[in-house]
Amino acid sequence: MSEKKAPRALSNKIVADQRTTFGKGVARKLRAAGKVPVVVYGHGADPQHLALPAHEVSLLLRKANAILDLQIDGASQLALVKDVQKDPVRQIIEHIDLVIIRKGEKVVVDVPIHLEGDAYPGTTVNQDANTVSVLAEATNIPERVIVDVEGKEEGFQVHAKDLVLPEGSTLDSDPELLIVAVTAAAEVDLGGADDAAEGEAAEGAAAVEGDAAATEE
Repeated sequence: MSEKKAPRALSNKIVADQRTTFGKGVARKLRAAGKVPVVVYGHGADPQHLALPAHEVSLLLRKANAILDLQIDGASQLALVKDVQKDPVRQIIEHIDLVIIRKGEKVVVDVPIHLEGDAYPGTTVNQDANTVSVLAEATNIPERVIVDVEGKEEGFQVHAKDLVLPEGSTLDSDPELLIVAVTAAAEVDLGGADDAAEGEAAEGAAAVEGDAAATEE
């Protein structure tokens, strides 16, 4: 019986086409052809207007702070995804801004925060921040920062300064930024409906007594 092969890692190399025409009409035609209009800037260079294959780009963008190895006329250029514009209804990628990066340099990026585990029964985990800003090597940006809440009780808190960052990354956010807090679960008042029902019943009984008294008079 043959062993299953592990899935191949997704390559970040992507062939880019130079663009010489611009405008909304041109962008619509590109998207209809399965391309995404892109602008690359940074390091004092003139902005480059490119077109990238939409399907390949969408796969790479599943990772936060994706780095693309652009193949432009046979030359390689590393670029960090800075901004992605999507259609609010169809969620189709309409435009991407990329910034040039060099090996060895550091960049400030927002890294997602991922919670692991379940807090102590009867408590609620409140995540106040979904990302944290870190200074990291451009070619070694962490995918996420993990916060373990397993068994944590009411009063447990994690601030930005408490986060365990991957090696090579340093905190750029406010150290006092609240990330996670564990609080007591809100109690549901189940007696409110019963009290209201009892009140309505009492009012009904009083009305009946009033009618009977009026009849006797």
